[in-house]
Amino acid sequence: MSNTAVKTNYPALYTLVTVFFFWGFFGAGNSIFIPFCKAYFHLDQFQSQLIDFAFYTAYYSGALILFILSTVKGKDLVTSYGYKKSIVFGLLFSAIGAGLMIWAVNVNIYTALLVGLFVVALGFSLQQIAANPLVISVGDPKTGTSRVSLGGAVNSLGGTIGPLLMAFALFGSTVALTDDQIQHLSLSSMTLLYAGVGSLFVIAAMLFKFSKKIPDGVQVEPMESAKKAITTLVTMTVLLVMIYIPVFSTYSASSLSRVEALEKERTTLVEGLGRIEDTENKKEIENSITNIDNQRKEYVESLDNKRIVLLSTALIVIGGAIFYAYRSSKKNKEGWGAMQYPQLLLGMFGIFAYVGVEVSIGSNLGELLKLEEFGSLQSSQITPYISMYWGSLMIGRWAGAVSVFNLSKVRQILAMIIVPFIAYFVVLGANSLAGNDVTPLYYYSICVLLQIVLTYWAKNKSARTLILFSLFGLTAMVIGLFTSGMLAIYAFLAGGLACSVLWPAIFNIAIIGLGKYTAQGSSLLIMMILGGGIIPPIQGKVADIIGIHQSYIVSLLCFAYLLFFGMMAKKVLSRQSIDIDNIN
Repeated sequence: MSNTAVKTNYPALYTLVTVFFFWGFFGAGNSIFIPFCKAYFHLDQFQSQLIDFAFYTAYYSGALILFILSTVKGKDLVTSYGYKKSIVFGLLFSAIGAGLMIWAVNVNIYTALLVGLFVVALGFSLQQIAANPLVISVGDPKTGTSRVSLGGAVNSLGGTIGPLLMAFALFGSTVALTDDQIQHLSLSSMTLLYAGVGSLFVIAAMLFKFSKKIPDGVQVEPMESAKKAITTLVTMTVLLVMIYIPVFSTYSASSLSRVEALEKERTTLVEGLGRIEDTENKKEIENSITNIDNQRKEYVESLDNKRIVLLSTALIVIGGAIFYAYRSSKKNKEGWGAMQYPQLLLGMFGIFAYVGVEVSIGSNLGELLKLEEFGSLQSSQITPYISMYWGSLMIGRWAGAVSVFNLSKVRQILAMIIVPFIAYFVVLGANSLAGNDVTPLYYYSICVLLQIVLTYWAKNKSARTLILFSLFGLTAMVIGLFTSGMLAIYAFLAGGLACSVLWPAIFNIAIIGLGKYTAQGSSLLIMMILGGGIIPPIQGKVADIIGIHQSYIVSLLCFAYLLFFGMMAKKVLSRQSIDIDNIN
């Protein structure tokens, strides 16, 4: 037997990581697009978060459809068709989505934008399912983690650049624009942006199609039976649809007609008030205006209460489905497939919470920075903070990737210190070149240093990493909630540092010990990217009710669950005679 190491196919690898860039670019760019759309289309915070809802539920929808079809046919459709062709079709699908975005911009309809984003992300779903295993397959499996880390670093680079280009396309300059001024902006520049991105999708698809360096990735992988899992997931999906239909109906013209009628009546009374000189009549009209204000407030509060109850029910449905699978599979494992393993079920909700908190912190940050105690920034001024938040993911991932290289202990420690700061200065430099003021972010280097210490302490152990960085995120949210100003901003930005290394830690723990169900388990985990579509709108509606600052209690609860998962992992895996201390 030959012991010759498998050489990495670098031309294929470099082509592959381009799709990782697209995912980060779009996902982070949404954080700028959300506050813009809120002002431009006169939305509340929940409605603005539907951008994330459309984007991340597409990941779930695509993965669920592939999972069902593959299970029914008894073979993995992506591998049987080939990773390469799957990525090509995913890119072309995203190009169609970019075309829909151009149409949506021209018709100037918010719902149309959501449809376009959904189609773009459907393509991303197929790309992600195919690209991750293909990156591992283009070299020695033993070094596959390093190639995935490279993809993650490129993804984070896209996340750093995305907000900058999105801000330039929307605002055209760094001049502070008020919400009233934003409402009169033209979206013509967005047409150029999406035309450019759509063209890049097509070019990338052609590169993949005609590249002889990229392997086809065709494999015959049987999908194990999981009828009970499919039934549970479909039931969960139907229930979620039934929940969200009445949520959306509260924003219909009929539901809001009473609010509009009261506002019209109030306007009429206010206009008439200025023409009346009689003091007694004035007082009577003022009382009527106050009464209308109270009626409007009570009605809007009743709508918001209905919405938050329904949205909370969505979380109960998802958690209940996972708990049902856990209880039922303990009694009879047949038909559950990968969902018979408790570490996967806990990990599914872990991925749900992780993606949810990662997206939610960044997507609600723009609205937070508008508060007086956070600087009273306009939507056009938040770019450096959004860029630093998503750049924090790059900083953390670059720090976490150092351990995959064969360095001496001293050089590894030096690299663990230097590389994150290089990433930090890349974010600052990119913002400086864009004309943004980065001086308020200089002291954020303290948070970067803390992240380096935790990375060293974690020793590249998945369970330890999960516990330490979940605790880091939890602490950051507590500080952010109970303080204000730059200290709180730094705390919320540090949520990005906390999230940066959680995906591989959760993923590794969730799929360990699954054996022949590993591929199926991976598909189920990809589905739970759904958290990015569910949790941000929930935080948005909480913000509408109790305020944007206090709404970060939602992010705190997500980190609390991740900490719980990290602490439960050892107990769950020890029952299967798996030594969690050896999980790297």
